[in-house]
Amino acid sequence: MGTIQKMINISRASVRFLAPSLNAQWTGMLNRSCSSSSSEKQAPNPSMLRHLVSKITATGPITVAEYMREVLTNPVSGYYVKNDMLGADGDFITSPEISQIFGELLGIWCVSEWMAAGKPKAFQVVELGPGRGSLTSDILRVFGQLQSVLCGASVSVHLVEVSPKLSEVQAHCLAGENTQVCVSDEESVYRTGTTHTGVPVSWYRRIDDVPRGFSIFLAHEFFDALPIHKFQRTEKGWREVMVDIDPDKPDKLRFVVFPAPTLASTTLIQADEQREHVEVCAEGGVIVQNLATRVSEDGGAALIADYGHDGTKTDTFRGFRGHKLHDVLEAPGSADLTADVDFSYLRKMAGDAVVCFGPITQRAFLKNMGIDTRLQVLLRSCNDSSTRAQLVHGYNMLTDPEKMGHRFQFLSLLHPSRLAQPKEENGIMMKRRRNGTAPLTVAGFTELGLN
Repeated sequence: MGTIQKMINISRASVRFLAPSLNAQWTGMLNRSCSSSSSEKQAPNPSMLRHLVSKITATGPITVAEYMREVLTNPVSGYYVKNDMLGADGDFITSPEISQIFGELLGIWCVSEWMAAGKPKAFQVVELGPGRGSLTSDILRVFGQLQSVLCGASVSVHLVEVSPKLSEVQAHCLAGENTQVCVSDEESVYRTGTTHTGVPVSWYRRIDDVPRGFSIFLAHEFFDALPIHKFQRTEKGWREVMVDIDPDKPDKLRFVVFPAPTLASTTLIQADEQREHVEVCAEGGVIVQNLATRVSEDGGAALIADYGHDGTKTDTFRGFRGHKLHDVLEAPGSADLTADVDFSYLRKMAGDAVVCFGPITQRAFLKNMGIDTRLQVLLRSCNDSSTRAQLVHGYNMLTDPEKMGHRFQFLSLLHPSRLAQPKEENGIMMKRRRNGTAPLTVAGFTELGLN
């Protein structure tokens, strides 16, 4: 873990060089992946661009990871810090915003894992990057309808969020006016509140600040926004792709291939790597190791849901603005930056302390969890034609292989004790699935009392 942690704060290169042919190849690949945004007029973010130009002028080219970190989470003008980018009026829409069923099924998964762990008295739900709070809200609604199953367990919610803007949106969604901001620098919690049903909610900037204890960790579209390092194979070995100033256009940025090995290029590439271009999210590796440690030592589980691959893709770094592709180096700070999650890398980083299931497709996971049954329950209780149409549309968006059904993947990290024999709890049969990210499905879904 020590080596990977160093990657997060890798030192910037101090000398500026170019490998012309390789850089041209890289730029061409980038342009092809972002071609649909070329005609779109983008809103500039001059303060971020000036900041990056000043930084590069002083220290030389910066890594793609540092570029992403600055653009997305800079405390002054970072994209996540100053924007509410979700929803129809934002830059992208997530699954919880599409249908309530998504969050409800994840709520069932959380309760199932809690039951399988022996029903601990304290039950922490921890969401990383909780967006607008829709997922947690749907999960808590399920908890409210399953009070007889939860048996009076002490449930609390812990949200890891770096964006002050989004934390306000989450607070309004979950607790209304029942929140307060903590102003002391000594506090690891920067906001607290209580939901309408009396569940305590706390906000943190780092996972390390979340209290220890039995926890179900949820990371939905979280890992794709973490900084990545990009590498390119050359005749002299692996070299890191950096971000530099275009010498012909001082107000523009460009990609360069650093001519000498960097700490990242010598430590993050697997010895048997066959691809020509590789993206590695070292910070994601550290977070997964952190989650694995907590699950193995304190009990619980972690569920990671994101678009990604199993170690097969190469160039996935891209930007989104207004639901369209956006050149990642154009108007930094005005668009979301993202890269597909390498689930094979996350599995390796999780190690042997936990049991990993998946990744499997979102379609498979949701069907394992009973999405078809849940849809029928909702349709039977709904007489409004518009609402019924929205439910069906949301179902299709979530499960259609051509839409989100195969694009998104699910990976779970479970405590080794979950490999025990299946058992029946309160009429709910827990079944292990060999190929599932959730090693169970819930039989008798309509008997759980959801309405």
